[in-house]
Amino acid sequence: MIDIQKIRADFPILSEKVYGKPLVYFDNAATTQKPRQVVEKIEEGYYKHNANIHRGVHFLSQEATEAHEKARKEVCSFINAKSTTEIVFTRGTTESINLVASSFGELCQAGDEIILTEMEHHSNIVPWQLLQTRKGIVIKVIPFDEKGELKLNEIDKLITYKTKLIACTQVSNSLGTINPVKEIIRKAHLHNIPVLIDGAQSVPHIKIDVQDLDVDFFVFSGHKIYGPTGIGVLYGKEVWLEKMPPYQGGGEMIEHVSFERTTFNVLPFKFEAGTPDFIGSTALAEALRYVNNIGIENIADYERGLLAYATEKLSQFENVRIIGQAKSKSSLVSFLINNIYPYDLGLVLDKLGIAVRTGHHCAQPVMDAFHIEGTVRASFALYNTKEEIDIFIGGIEHAKKMFRQ
Repeated sequence: MIDIQKIRADFPILSEKVYGKPLVYFDNAATTQKPRQVVEKIEEGYYKHNANIHRGVHFLSQEATEAHEKARKEVCSFINAKSTTEIVFTRGTTESINLVASSFGELCQAGDEIILTEMEHHSNIVPWQLLQTRKGIVIKVIPFDEKGELKLNEIDKLITYKTKLIACTQVSNSLGTINPVKEIIRKAHLHNIPVLIDGAQSVPHIKIDVQDLDVDFFVFSGHKIYGPTGIGVLYGKEVWLEKMPPYQGGGEMIEHVSFERTTFNVLPFKFEAGTPDFIGSTALAEALRYVNNIGIENIADYERGLLAYATEKLSQFENVRIIGQAKSKSSLVSFLINNIYPYDLGLVLDKLGIAVRTGHHCAQPVMDAFHIEGTVRASFALYNTKEEIDIFIGGIEHAKKMFRQ
C-alpha cells in the first residue's frame, strides 16, 4: 500500500508553484523528479567521498571504488542479472544502444539484418541506421495495428537466416503499449537470434527480471527511475559481451598498452573507458533502493489506477482521440482534442502549472502511422494523484473554451 503523502514529501519540487499555480508534473516519461535521498547521496558523494576510482591506493579512492562497485551490485540485483560482470555503466539508454550497435555491429557484415519495431524511440532507430550506412546491414520493421499493438505474427515472416538481432522497446514512450517481449525473445531464440530490449520506459513501472526474460541485452537510464541524469545501464549476457570489441578506447578499459599492441580489461570494465560517473552510479543505486522500499508491484498497481482514472476522464470529452489503446498499457496517455494543436494545448496547460509533453516524442514513425504530427502526452509516476488528474482535466476544459471547442 502506497502512502502517497509520505512519498510526495520526499520530492520537494512537487511543492513548487508555476505561474502562481501548484505544479502538476505529468512529464515523467521524459524524466522523473528526484527524491531527497537521491539528491543527498549526490551531495554526500562530492562532499565526503570524492576521488577517482579503481586507480588510487589512498583511502578516498578505495572508499569511492567500493561505493561504485556496490552500486553495480545493486543494479545487478534490481534486474536479477546473473553477475555484476554483465552490468556496464553508461551515460543512459541512448549510449547503451549505441554501444551495442557499434560493438555488436562489428560482428555484422553487408546484407545482415536487424529487426526493429514501428514504435521505437529514435534512440533505437538511428544507431542502427548509422550501422546500415557503415556496414550495409538491412533494417526490417515489425508493424503495429490501429490500437498500437505489435503484429507479432509478422516476426516469423521477417526472420531469415541473415537476421542477426532483434531490438525493441518494452514500453512505448509515445503510446504506452507494453509489448510482449518475453514472447518476442522466445521466437528469436528459436533461431538463435539475440534480442536487445529498450527498458527506458519499463524499468520505473514494471518488475524486470532479465534471467526470466532470457534477454541478451537490456538497457535503461537512471533519470527515468528517480535517479540522476548522465548515468545508465547496459545489461548484456556475458557470452555476447565477451565476443564484442570495445566501444571506446582509453583508460580503465585496458589491461596493457604499448605502441605495438593493447590488450583489454576484463568485463565489465572493457566497455567503461575513462573515469566512470562514480557519483551517478551511487545515486542511481539509491534511487533503486527507494523504489525497492516502496515495492515495484505496489507502484505498478497504483499507477494502473492513475492511468485508468485519467483515461476515463479524458474519454468523457467530445472529439477526444486517444492515440494508443493497447490492452496492456503503462502509465501514460497520448491524445488529441479535436483541432487544438498539441503545442497550443501544452502552452495553455503550462500557464496553469501543468507540465505535459507535446510533439512527436522522438517517435516520428509512430506519428506517421497514425497520420498525425504529434500528440499531447500525460505520463504518470508514483508521486502523482487523482486530484492532480482532476486539475489536468480542468485545464483541458479551460483550453477547450479558449479555443471554442
